[in-house]
Amino acid sequence: MPSATLNPLFISASEQPPNSPRPDLLIVDDIPDNIRFLSKFLMAQGYEVRKATSGAMALRAIAALLPDLILLDVNMGEMSGYELCTRLKTDPATQHIPIIFLSAGSDALDKVQAFKVGGSDYITKPFHLEEVLVRIQTQLMLRSLQESQKIQNQKLRQTLEDLKRAQATLIQQEKMSTLKKVVAGVAHEVNNPLNFISGNVEPARQYVQTLVELSHLYQQHYPDPPAAIRDFQTEVDLDFVVDDLNNILQSMKTGAARIKTVVSALRGFTHLDEAGLKRISLQDTVETVLTLLRYRLENRSTDTTIQVRKHYQPIPLVNCYAEQISQAIFNLLVNAVDAVEAKLDHLEKNPSEVPYTPEVVITIQQESERRVLLQIQDNGIGLSQEKQSRLFEPFFSTKPAGKGLGLGLVTARRIIEEQHYGRLTYAFEEHCTTFSISMPISDLALSPVSRP
Repeated sequence: MPSATLNPLFISASEQPPNSPRPDLLIVDDIPDNIRFLSKFLMAQGYEVRKATSGAMALRAIAALLPDLILLDVNMGEMSGYELCTRLKTDPATQHIPIIFLSAGSDALDKVQAFKVGGSDYITKPFHLEEVLVRIQTQLMLRSLQESQKIQNQKLRQTLEDLKRAQATLIQQEKMSTLKKVVAGVAHEVNNPLNFISGNVEPARQYVQTLVELSHLYQQHYPDPPAAIRDFQTEVDLDFVVDDLNNILQSMKTGAARIKTVVSALRGFTHLDEAGLKRISLQDTVETVLTLLRYRLENRSTDTTIQVRKHYQPIPLVNCYAEQISQAIFNLLVNAVDAVEAKLDHLEKNPSEVPYTPEVVITIQQESERRVLLQIQDNGIGLSQEKQSRLFEPFFSTKPAGKGLGLGLVTARRIIEEQHYGRLTYAFEEHCTTFSISMPISDLALSPVSRP
């Protein structure tokens, strides 16, 4: 007879903390007397015990509720314990459940087979109840340790991801800080000679006009100059030189104005001395970013121009961290231009008869009394559902390797949602992608909203 004498040093389920759930055991044996004897003993030790007299009944019980441990007889009628164990270990939903085989067979091959099919332990009948209890406790403890280790591993992986994200963010911030300092320095150095050029174009034009008038006076008073002067006038085509010189001066004036606009945009984009909250015009901020991206919007190397359509409604000045908002808008516009350029590359490799006009549409309007809405829409290449779901995942990039860290949209979302209590959402339609920024107009610190 199995022994019912227990060593008091062993901890039973009944000695668990009062609020902890009792382990659920499933006994599978085709002899009811064996089940009754063992289940009575285990229930007395504080375990929840369910019973099954066949493999099919066991599968139904497991499907209804996963047990913490299974005590499984080897020799059963329609389905052996080995077969049932094999089925459970090949199913991801049940392969983690520890299985202790109970068998009258003491042959080494029987034990080898039990472990080969995935058994956790093997107890030979007749058994001592004390032994069964200790082996159950051991397997439950091992399972608990495995679960704890799994949770710790998940936490470590999450911590590692957080550290990698924080490191990449710090590197990106340091790069941006260094870049902005360099840009500010370059803008300052360019600005001084630019002022010289801009300031001297108009006086140069006046000097040229004076010389032209003087030339005309000479022609009026000396209509018959020496042959050498007449030959030189014919050679240089004086009238053409005068007209072309005016065109050159006008081009210089236009070019200087263009450089001044870019320099102003660079200096405005850096905002090195504007770390605090400031009331800004969203329209002006967008225009500054567009100026910086003009070289990509007007790609002369491919003779392609990305059309920018603007729908600006009058809105109040927005109270925000100007540098950060500029960065977020810059990231979103770069993303839109990247998508359009990817579509152009795709059409170049896969020509289509459907005409395509690359464009970015920017809309600014007042969403409500206290909020504004900025939308950036492009008709570039779309994304699959799988890629859409990972769009704001750190380090995920749809660009070729080496062309992006996968932090642009993540950074934009952090700026809008965490630092400005706004919402950054996106919508994908058949032929376009739209990113929407909704944010408070003022009272930034008092206007938190829930994320979408």
